[in-house]
Amino acid sequence: MTMLPATTTKKLGLVIDLDTCVGCQACATSCKEWNAQGDSGPLTDTDPQGADVSGPWFNRIHGYEVLEEGRSDSRIVNFPRSCLHCEEPACVTVCPTGASYKRAEDGIVLVNPETCIGCKLCSWACPYGAREYDYMQGVMKKCTLCVDRIYNDNLVEEDRVPACVRACPTGARHFGDLADESSEVSILVKERGGFDLLPEMGYKPTNKYLPPRARRENYAAGVEALPKGDGSVMEMLFAWADKLLTPSAVTAAANPDDHSDKLEG
Repeated sequence: MTMLPATTTKKLGLVIDLDTCVGCQACATSCKEWNAQGDSGPLTDTDPQGADVSGPWFNRIHGYEVLEEGRSDSRIVNFPRSCLHCEEPACVTVCPTGASYKRAEDGIVLVNPETCIGCKLCSWACPYGAREYDYMQGVMKKCTLCVDRIYNDNLVEEDRVPACVRACPTGARHFGDLADESSEVSILVKERGGFDLLPEMGYKPTNKYLPPRARRENYAAGVEALPKGDGSVMEMLFAWADKLLTPSAVTAAANPDDHSDKLEG
């Protein structure tokens, strides 16, 4: 059995805001792109340019239809899922070769491909489905929190975060040290009631989720009418550009002999 460090100096992890995640997949695609670079990239694909491409992904996004208490209409909540870098990771303690391990300096859980035998015990032990088996290399793989980015002095400071965090267009993903109570991520968790995924399992995930906020009602009395046009030159310019760029106008310009949009008779 692989042993866990008694303590970790830091607890680096992600805080994901379920209120602002729009399910755009930018985190998943940026993760795939960053981790597939070069021959040594940990994410390998079978027939990447073919019709039946397949391969491991470190980050996945699920969409759930949720019914809020006291409301009859549902909403969609997007739920990103990747390795949670648990404080007590079962994937590490079941590893027979020590290939799966937790770093004492920052709490990141990693896999050493040189000693992994592909037995898949770690994937069976992980309740979050965060482990991916690479059929091309015969080893287990997982999210690394982009250790090759966050400690890379050749990158500008704002790029020294996981690729998924850097790519998120809505700022739904945050990265930092959750062992530091004064860090941005710790403050977010405290203020927004951040929660663990499956806390009853006892694995103490480092990554936290921020719950969706309750939706605000739109009261007709508080809706202001749009201002009327003033006939200015700029307004006429924007109206002309809008007309020019509408799909029907673009199609008509590209196909002057196509009159399919006009009724006969």
